[in-house]
Amino acid sequence: MKKVISVKPIEGKKVEIVFSDGVCGVFDITPYIRSDFFKRLEDETYFKQVGLFFNGIGWPEGQDLGPDTIEADLQITSLCR
Repeated sequence: MKKVISVKPIEGKKVEIVFSDGVCGVFDITPYIRSDFFKRLEDETYFKQVGLFFNGIGWPEGQDLGPDTIEADLQITSLCR
């Protein structure tokens, strides 16, 4: 199963993602913030607390995104191999 092995917050409510197969890209969280579940991510300090969560990414209060969701909307920037 493909999984996220690295996540780093960047400007504009985006995160840099590295997958276990070497694919790298930028994932924009903005569309998800429109839902109540992800509203807390509007706070920049909280947003920067993103980390690895199971095979995807997540935040301390339980907001999370799985690898399939991330992969579907990932803007691939390179292969990191």
